[in-house]
Amino acid sequence: MQTNVSSFDGKTIIQLQGRFDFNAHREFREAVDQAVKDAVAQIQVDLSGVDYLDSSALGMLLMLRDKAKGAGKEVALANARGSVKQVIEIANFGKLFAIV
Repeated sequence: MQTNVSSFDGKTIIQLQGRFDFNAHREFREAVDQAVKDAVAQIQVDLSGVDYLDSSALGMLLMLRDKAKGAGKEVALANARGSVKQVIEIANFGKLFAIV
């Protein structure tokens, strides 16, 4: 998986591309650390380039949520599509994250 962290309009965006699974743990953790440090108010995870995610990816998103909350920042999930969107809906992540 590839990650890219950028900031604009008061948001820090973590853009993900590829398979979001346990093998992406280290790269995602580095992106999270950078995003939490850089974010003004909101961290948005752009899932438009993710074609697969599993339960470990859901756990990593929860880890991001906890770290962001500890830093006083909100987390939103954006642009989920296809099976990725379906997994997020089945996991009821709409109750834990803003979905945009």
